[in-house]
Amino acid sequence: MDNFPLALVLVYGGTALVSYLLGCFNGAVIVSKYILRDDVRNHGSGNAGLTNFHRTFGGGLTFVVILCDVLKAVLAVLLTSTVFGGAVAAKYWGGLFCLLGHMFPCMFHFKGGKGILSGGTVALMIDWRVALVVWGGFLILTILTRYVSLGSLWAGASFPFISWYCYPSVRIVVLAFLCGGLVVWQHRGNAQRLIHGKERKLSFHKEKEGGS
Repeated sequence: MDNFPLALVLVYGGTALVSYLLGCFNGAVIVSKYILRDDVRNHGSGNAGLTNFHRTFGGGLTFVVILCDVLKAVLAVLLTSTVFGGAVAAKYWGGLFCLLGHMFPCMFHFKGGKGILSGGTVALMIDWRVALVVWGGFLILTILTRYVSLGSLWAGASFPFISWYCYPSVRIVVLAFLCGGLVVWQHRGNAQRLIHGKERKLSFHKEKEGGS
């Protein structure tokens, strides 16, 4: 019993570390830097995310980036959920650290993506109701306005509130606010450009430079 708190710390710390390292497996950076030999962070917005990758390179490799960002979130959530016996809070725990790894990857100078695809995958893994609100709002706003960033801001802002509605637990709400807050924070530049009418709209074609 004397070792119980230490064991608990190790379990929480271990799952957080593995989830973070999984998040660091950034598809946009890996594909652009090691396959295309042209780091996506040197183009457009300088962001290592799906939108900037698609705008810069386009092509079928975009689907490789999608697969990487989805799988790492799935693995992180499954890992923590399994370790903690399927607890919902554990899914948020794994999702949080996966997002931290995606946004601030230690092996890529802490310069990563904005977490929409990985965060959306986490929402899907948690609860279909959470995913419906997050993804539904994202898709509607993006389709109607062609501003991916506006849909992304909705996703980040709505995530803690729908989580609160589905799981009125202080621990879950705190973790959800941290996850959603990270996404909104990463899109603060986009929010400023939206306000000033300078944000770029979604294009399905490869573009030269610039971007959100």
